Amino acid sequence: MKIAIMQPYFFPYLGYFDLMHNVDLFIVYDTVQYIQQGWINRNRILHPNKTGWQYISIPLDKSSFRNSYQTPILDVKATSTKPWKEHILGQLVHYEKNAPYAAQVIDFVKACLAADEPFISRLNVRILDQCARLLNLNFQYHYCSELAVDLDSTRSPEERVLDICEFLGAKEYVNLPGGAGLYNSEAFASHNIQLTFHQLPTFTYSTKPYQFEPHLSIIDLLMWNESQEIKAYLNTYKG
Repeated sequence: MKIAIMQPYFFPYLGYFDLMHNVDLFIVYDTVQYIQQGWINRNRILHPNKTGWQYISIPLDKSSFRNSYQTPILDVKATSTKPWKEHILGQLVHYEKNAPYAAQVIDFVKACLAADEPFISRLNVRILDQCARLLNLNFQYHYCSELAVDLDSTRSPEERVLDICEFLGAKEYVNLPGGAGLYNSEAFASHNIQLTFHQLPTFTYSTKPYQFEPHLSIIDLLMWNESQEIKAYLNTYKG
């Protein structure tokens, strides 16, 4: 069995879905500490001035967020005092003049955000599931917090990942290229687990009259490309 273990990102870039597409089981790593300036509550879309990008983000409920060294992702909540959903949808309006699928995608994002879900990790997984359905991807997942595995916080990140792999009986652990510096193939081999890093070439597409920006949120890809085209690209590089 191939597995991936990743934090639940907010409308992530295509490489995240490529990882999902290349494993049998996806573990939502919601027990690790929330880190600011990451991708749990924000991502990037094109900027309305036609060059560069802007963030879309979920503002945090400060009462749920002590600091990034004490708060696991599963405890972080979205604020209920700001109209952030409406703000994000407003940030997408500029696509309507030029992106061929803007109307459908804005409706899709609105539906994804419609759930009354205060916990960001749960909302993100709902979004991931809806995106997977749209792209016709097989998204089988478990929350790490719901696994009956004891993850000792004194052990290294690599050791904890190995603990999860062994608990699930995984034969291969697949990660994004950014994790190459975190894990040692020999350590995994000593547990009879193959370590694989899957690199998806940059998916380029026309965004005229905007300047193309790579690795933006899946929202941007869907604005300019049919879901079948995106799935076909993922299939081309499937491991």
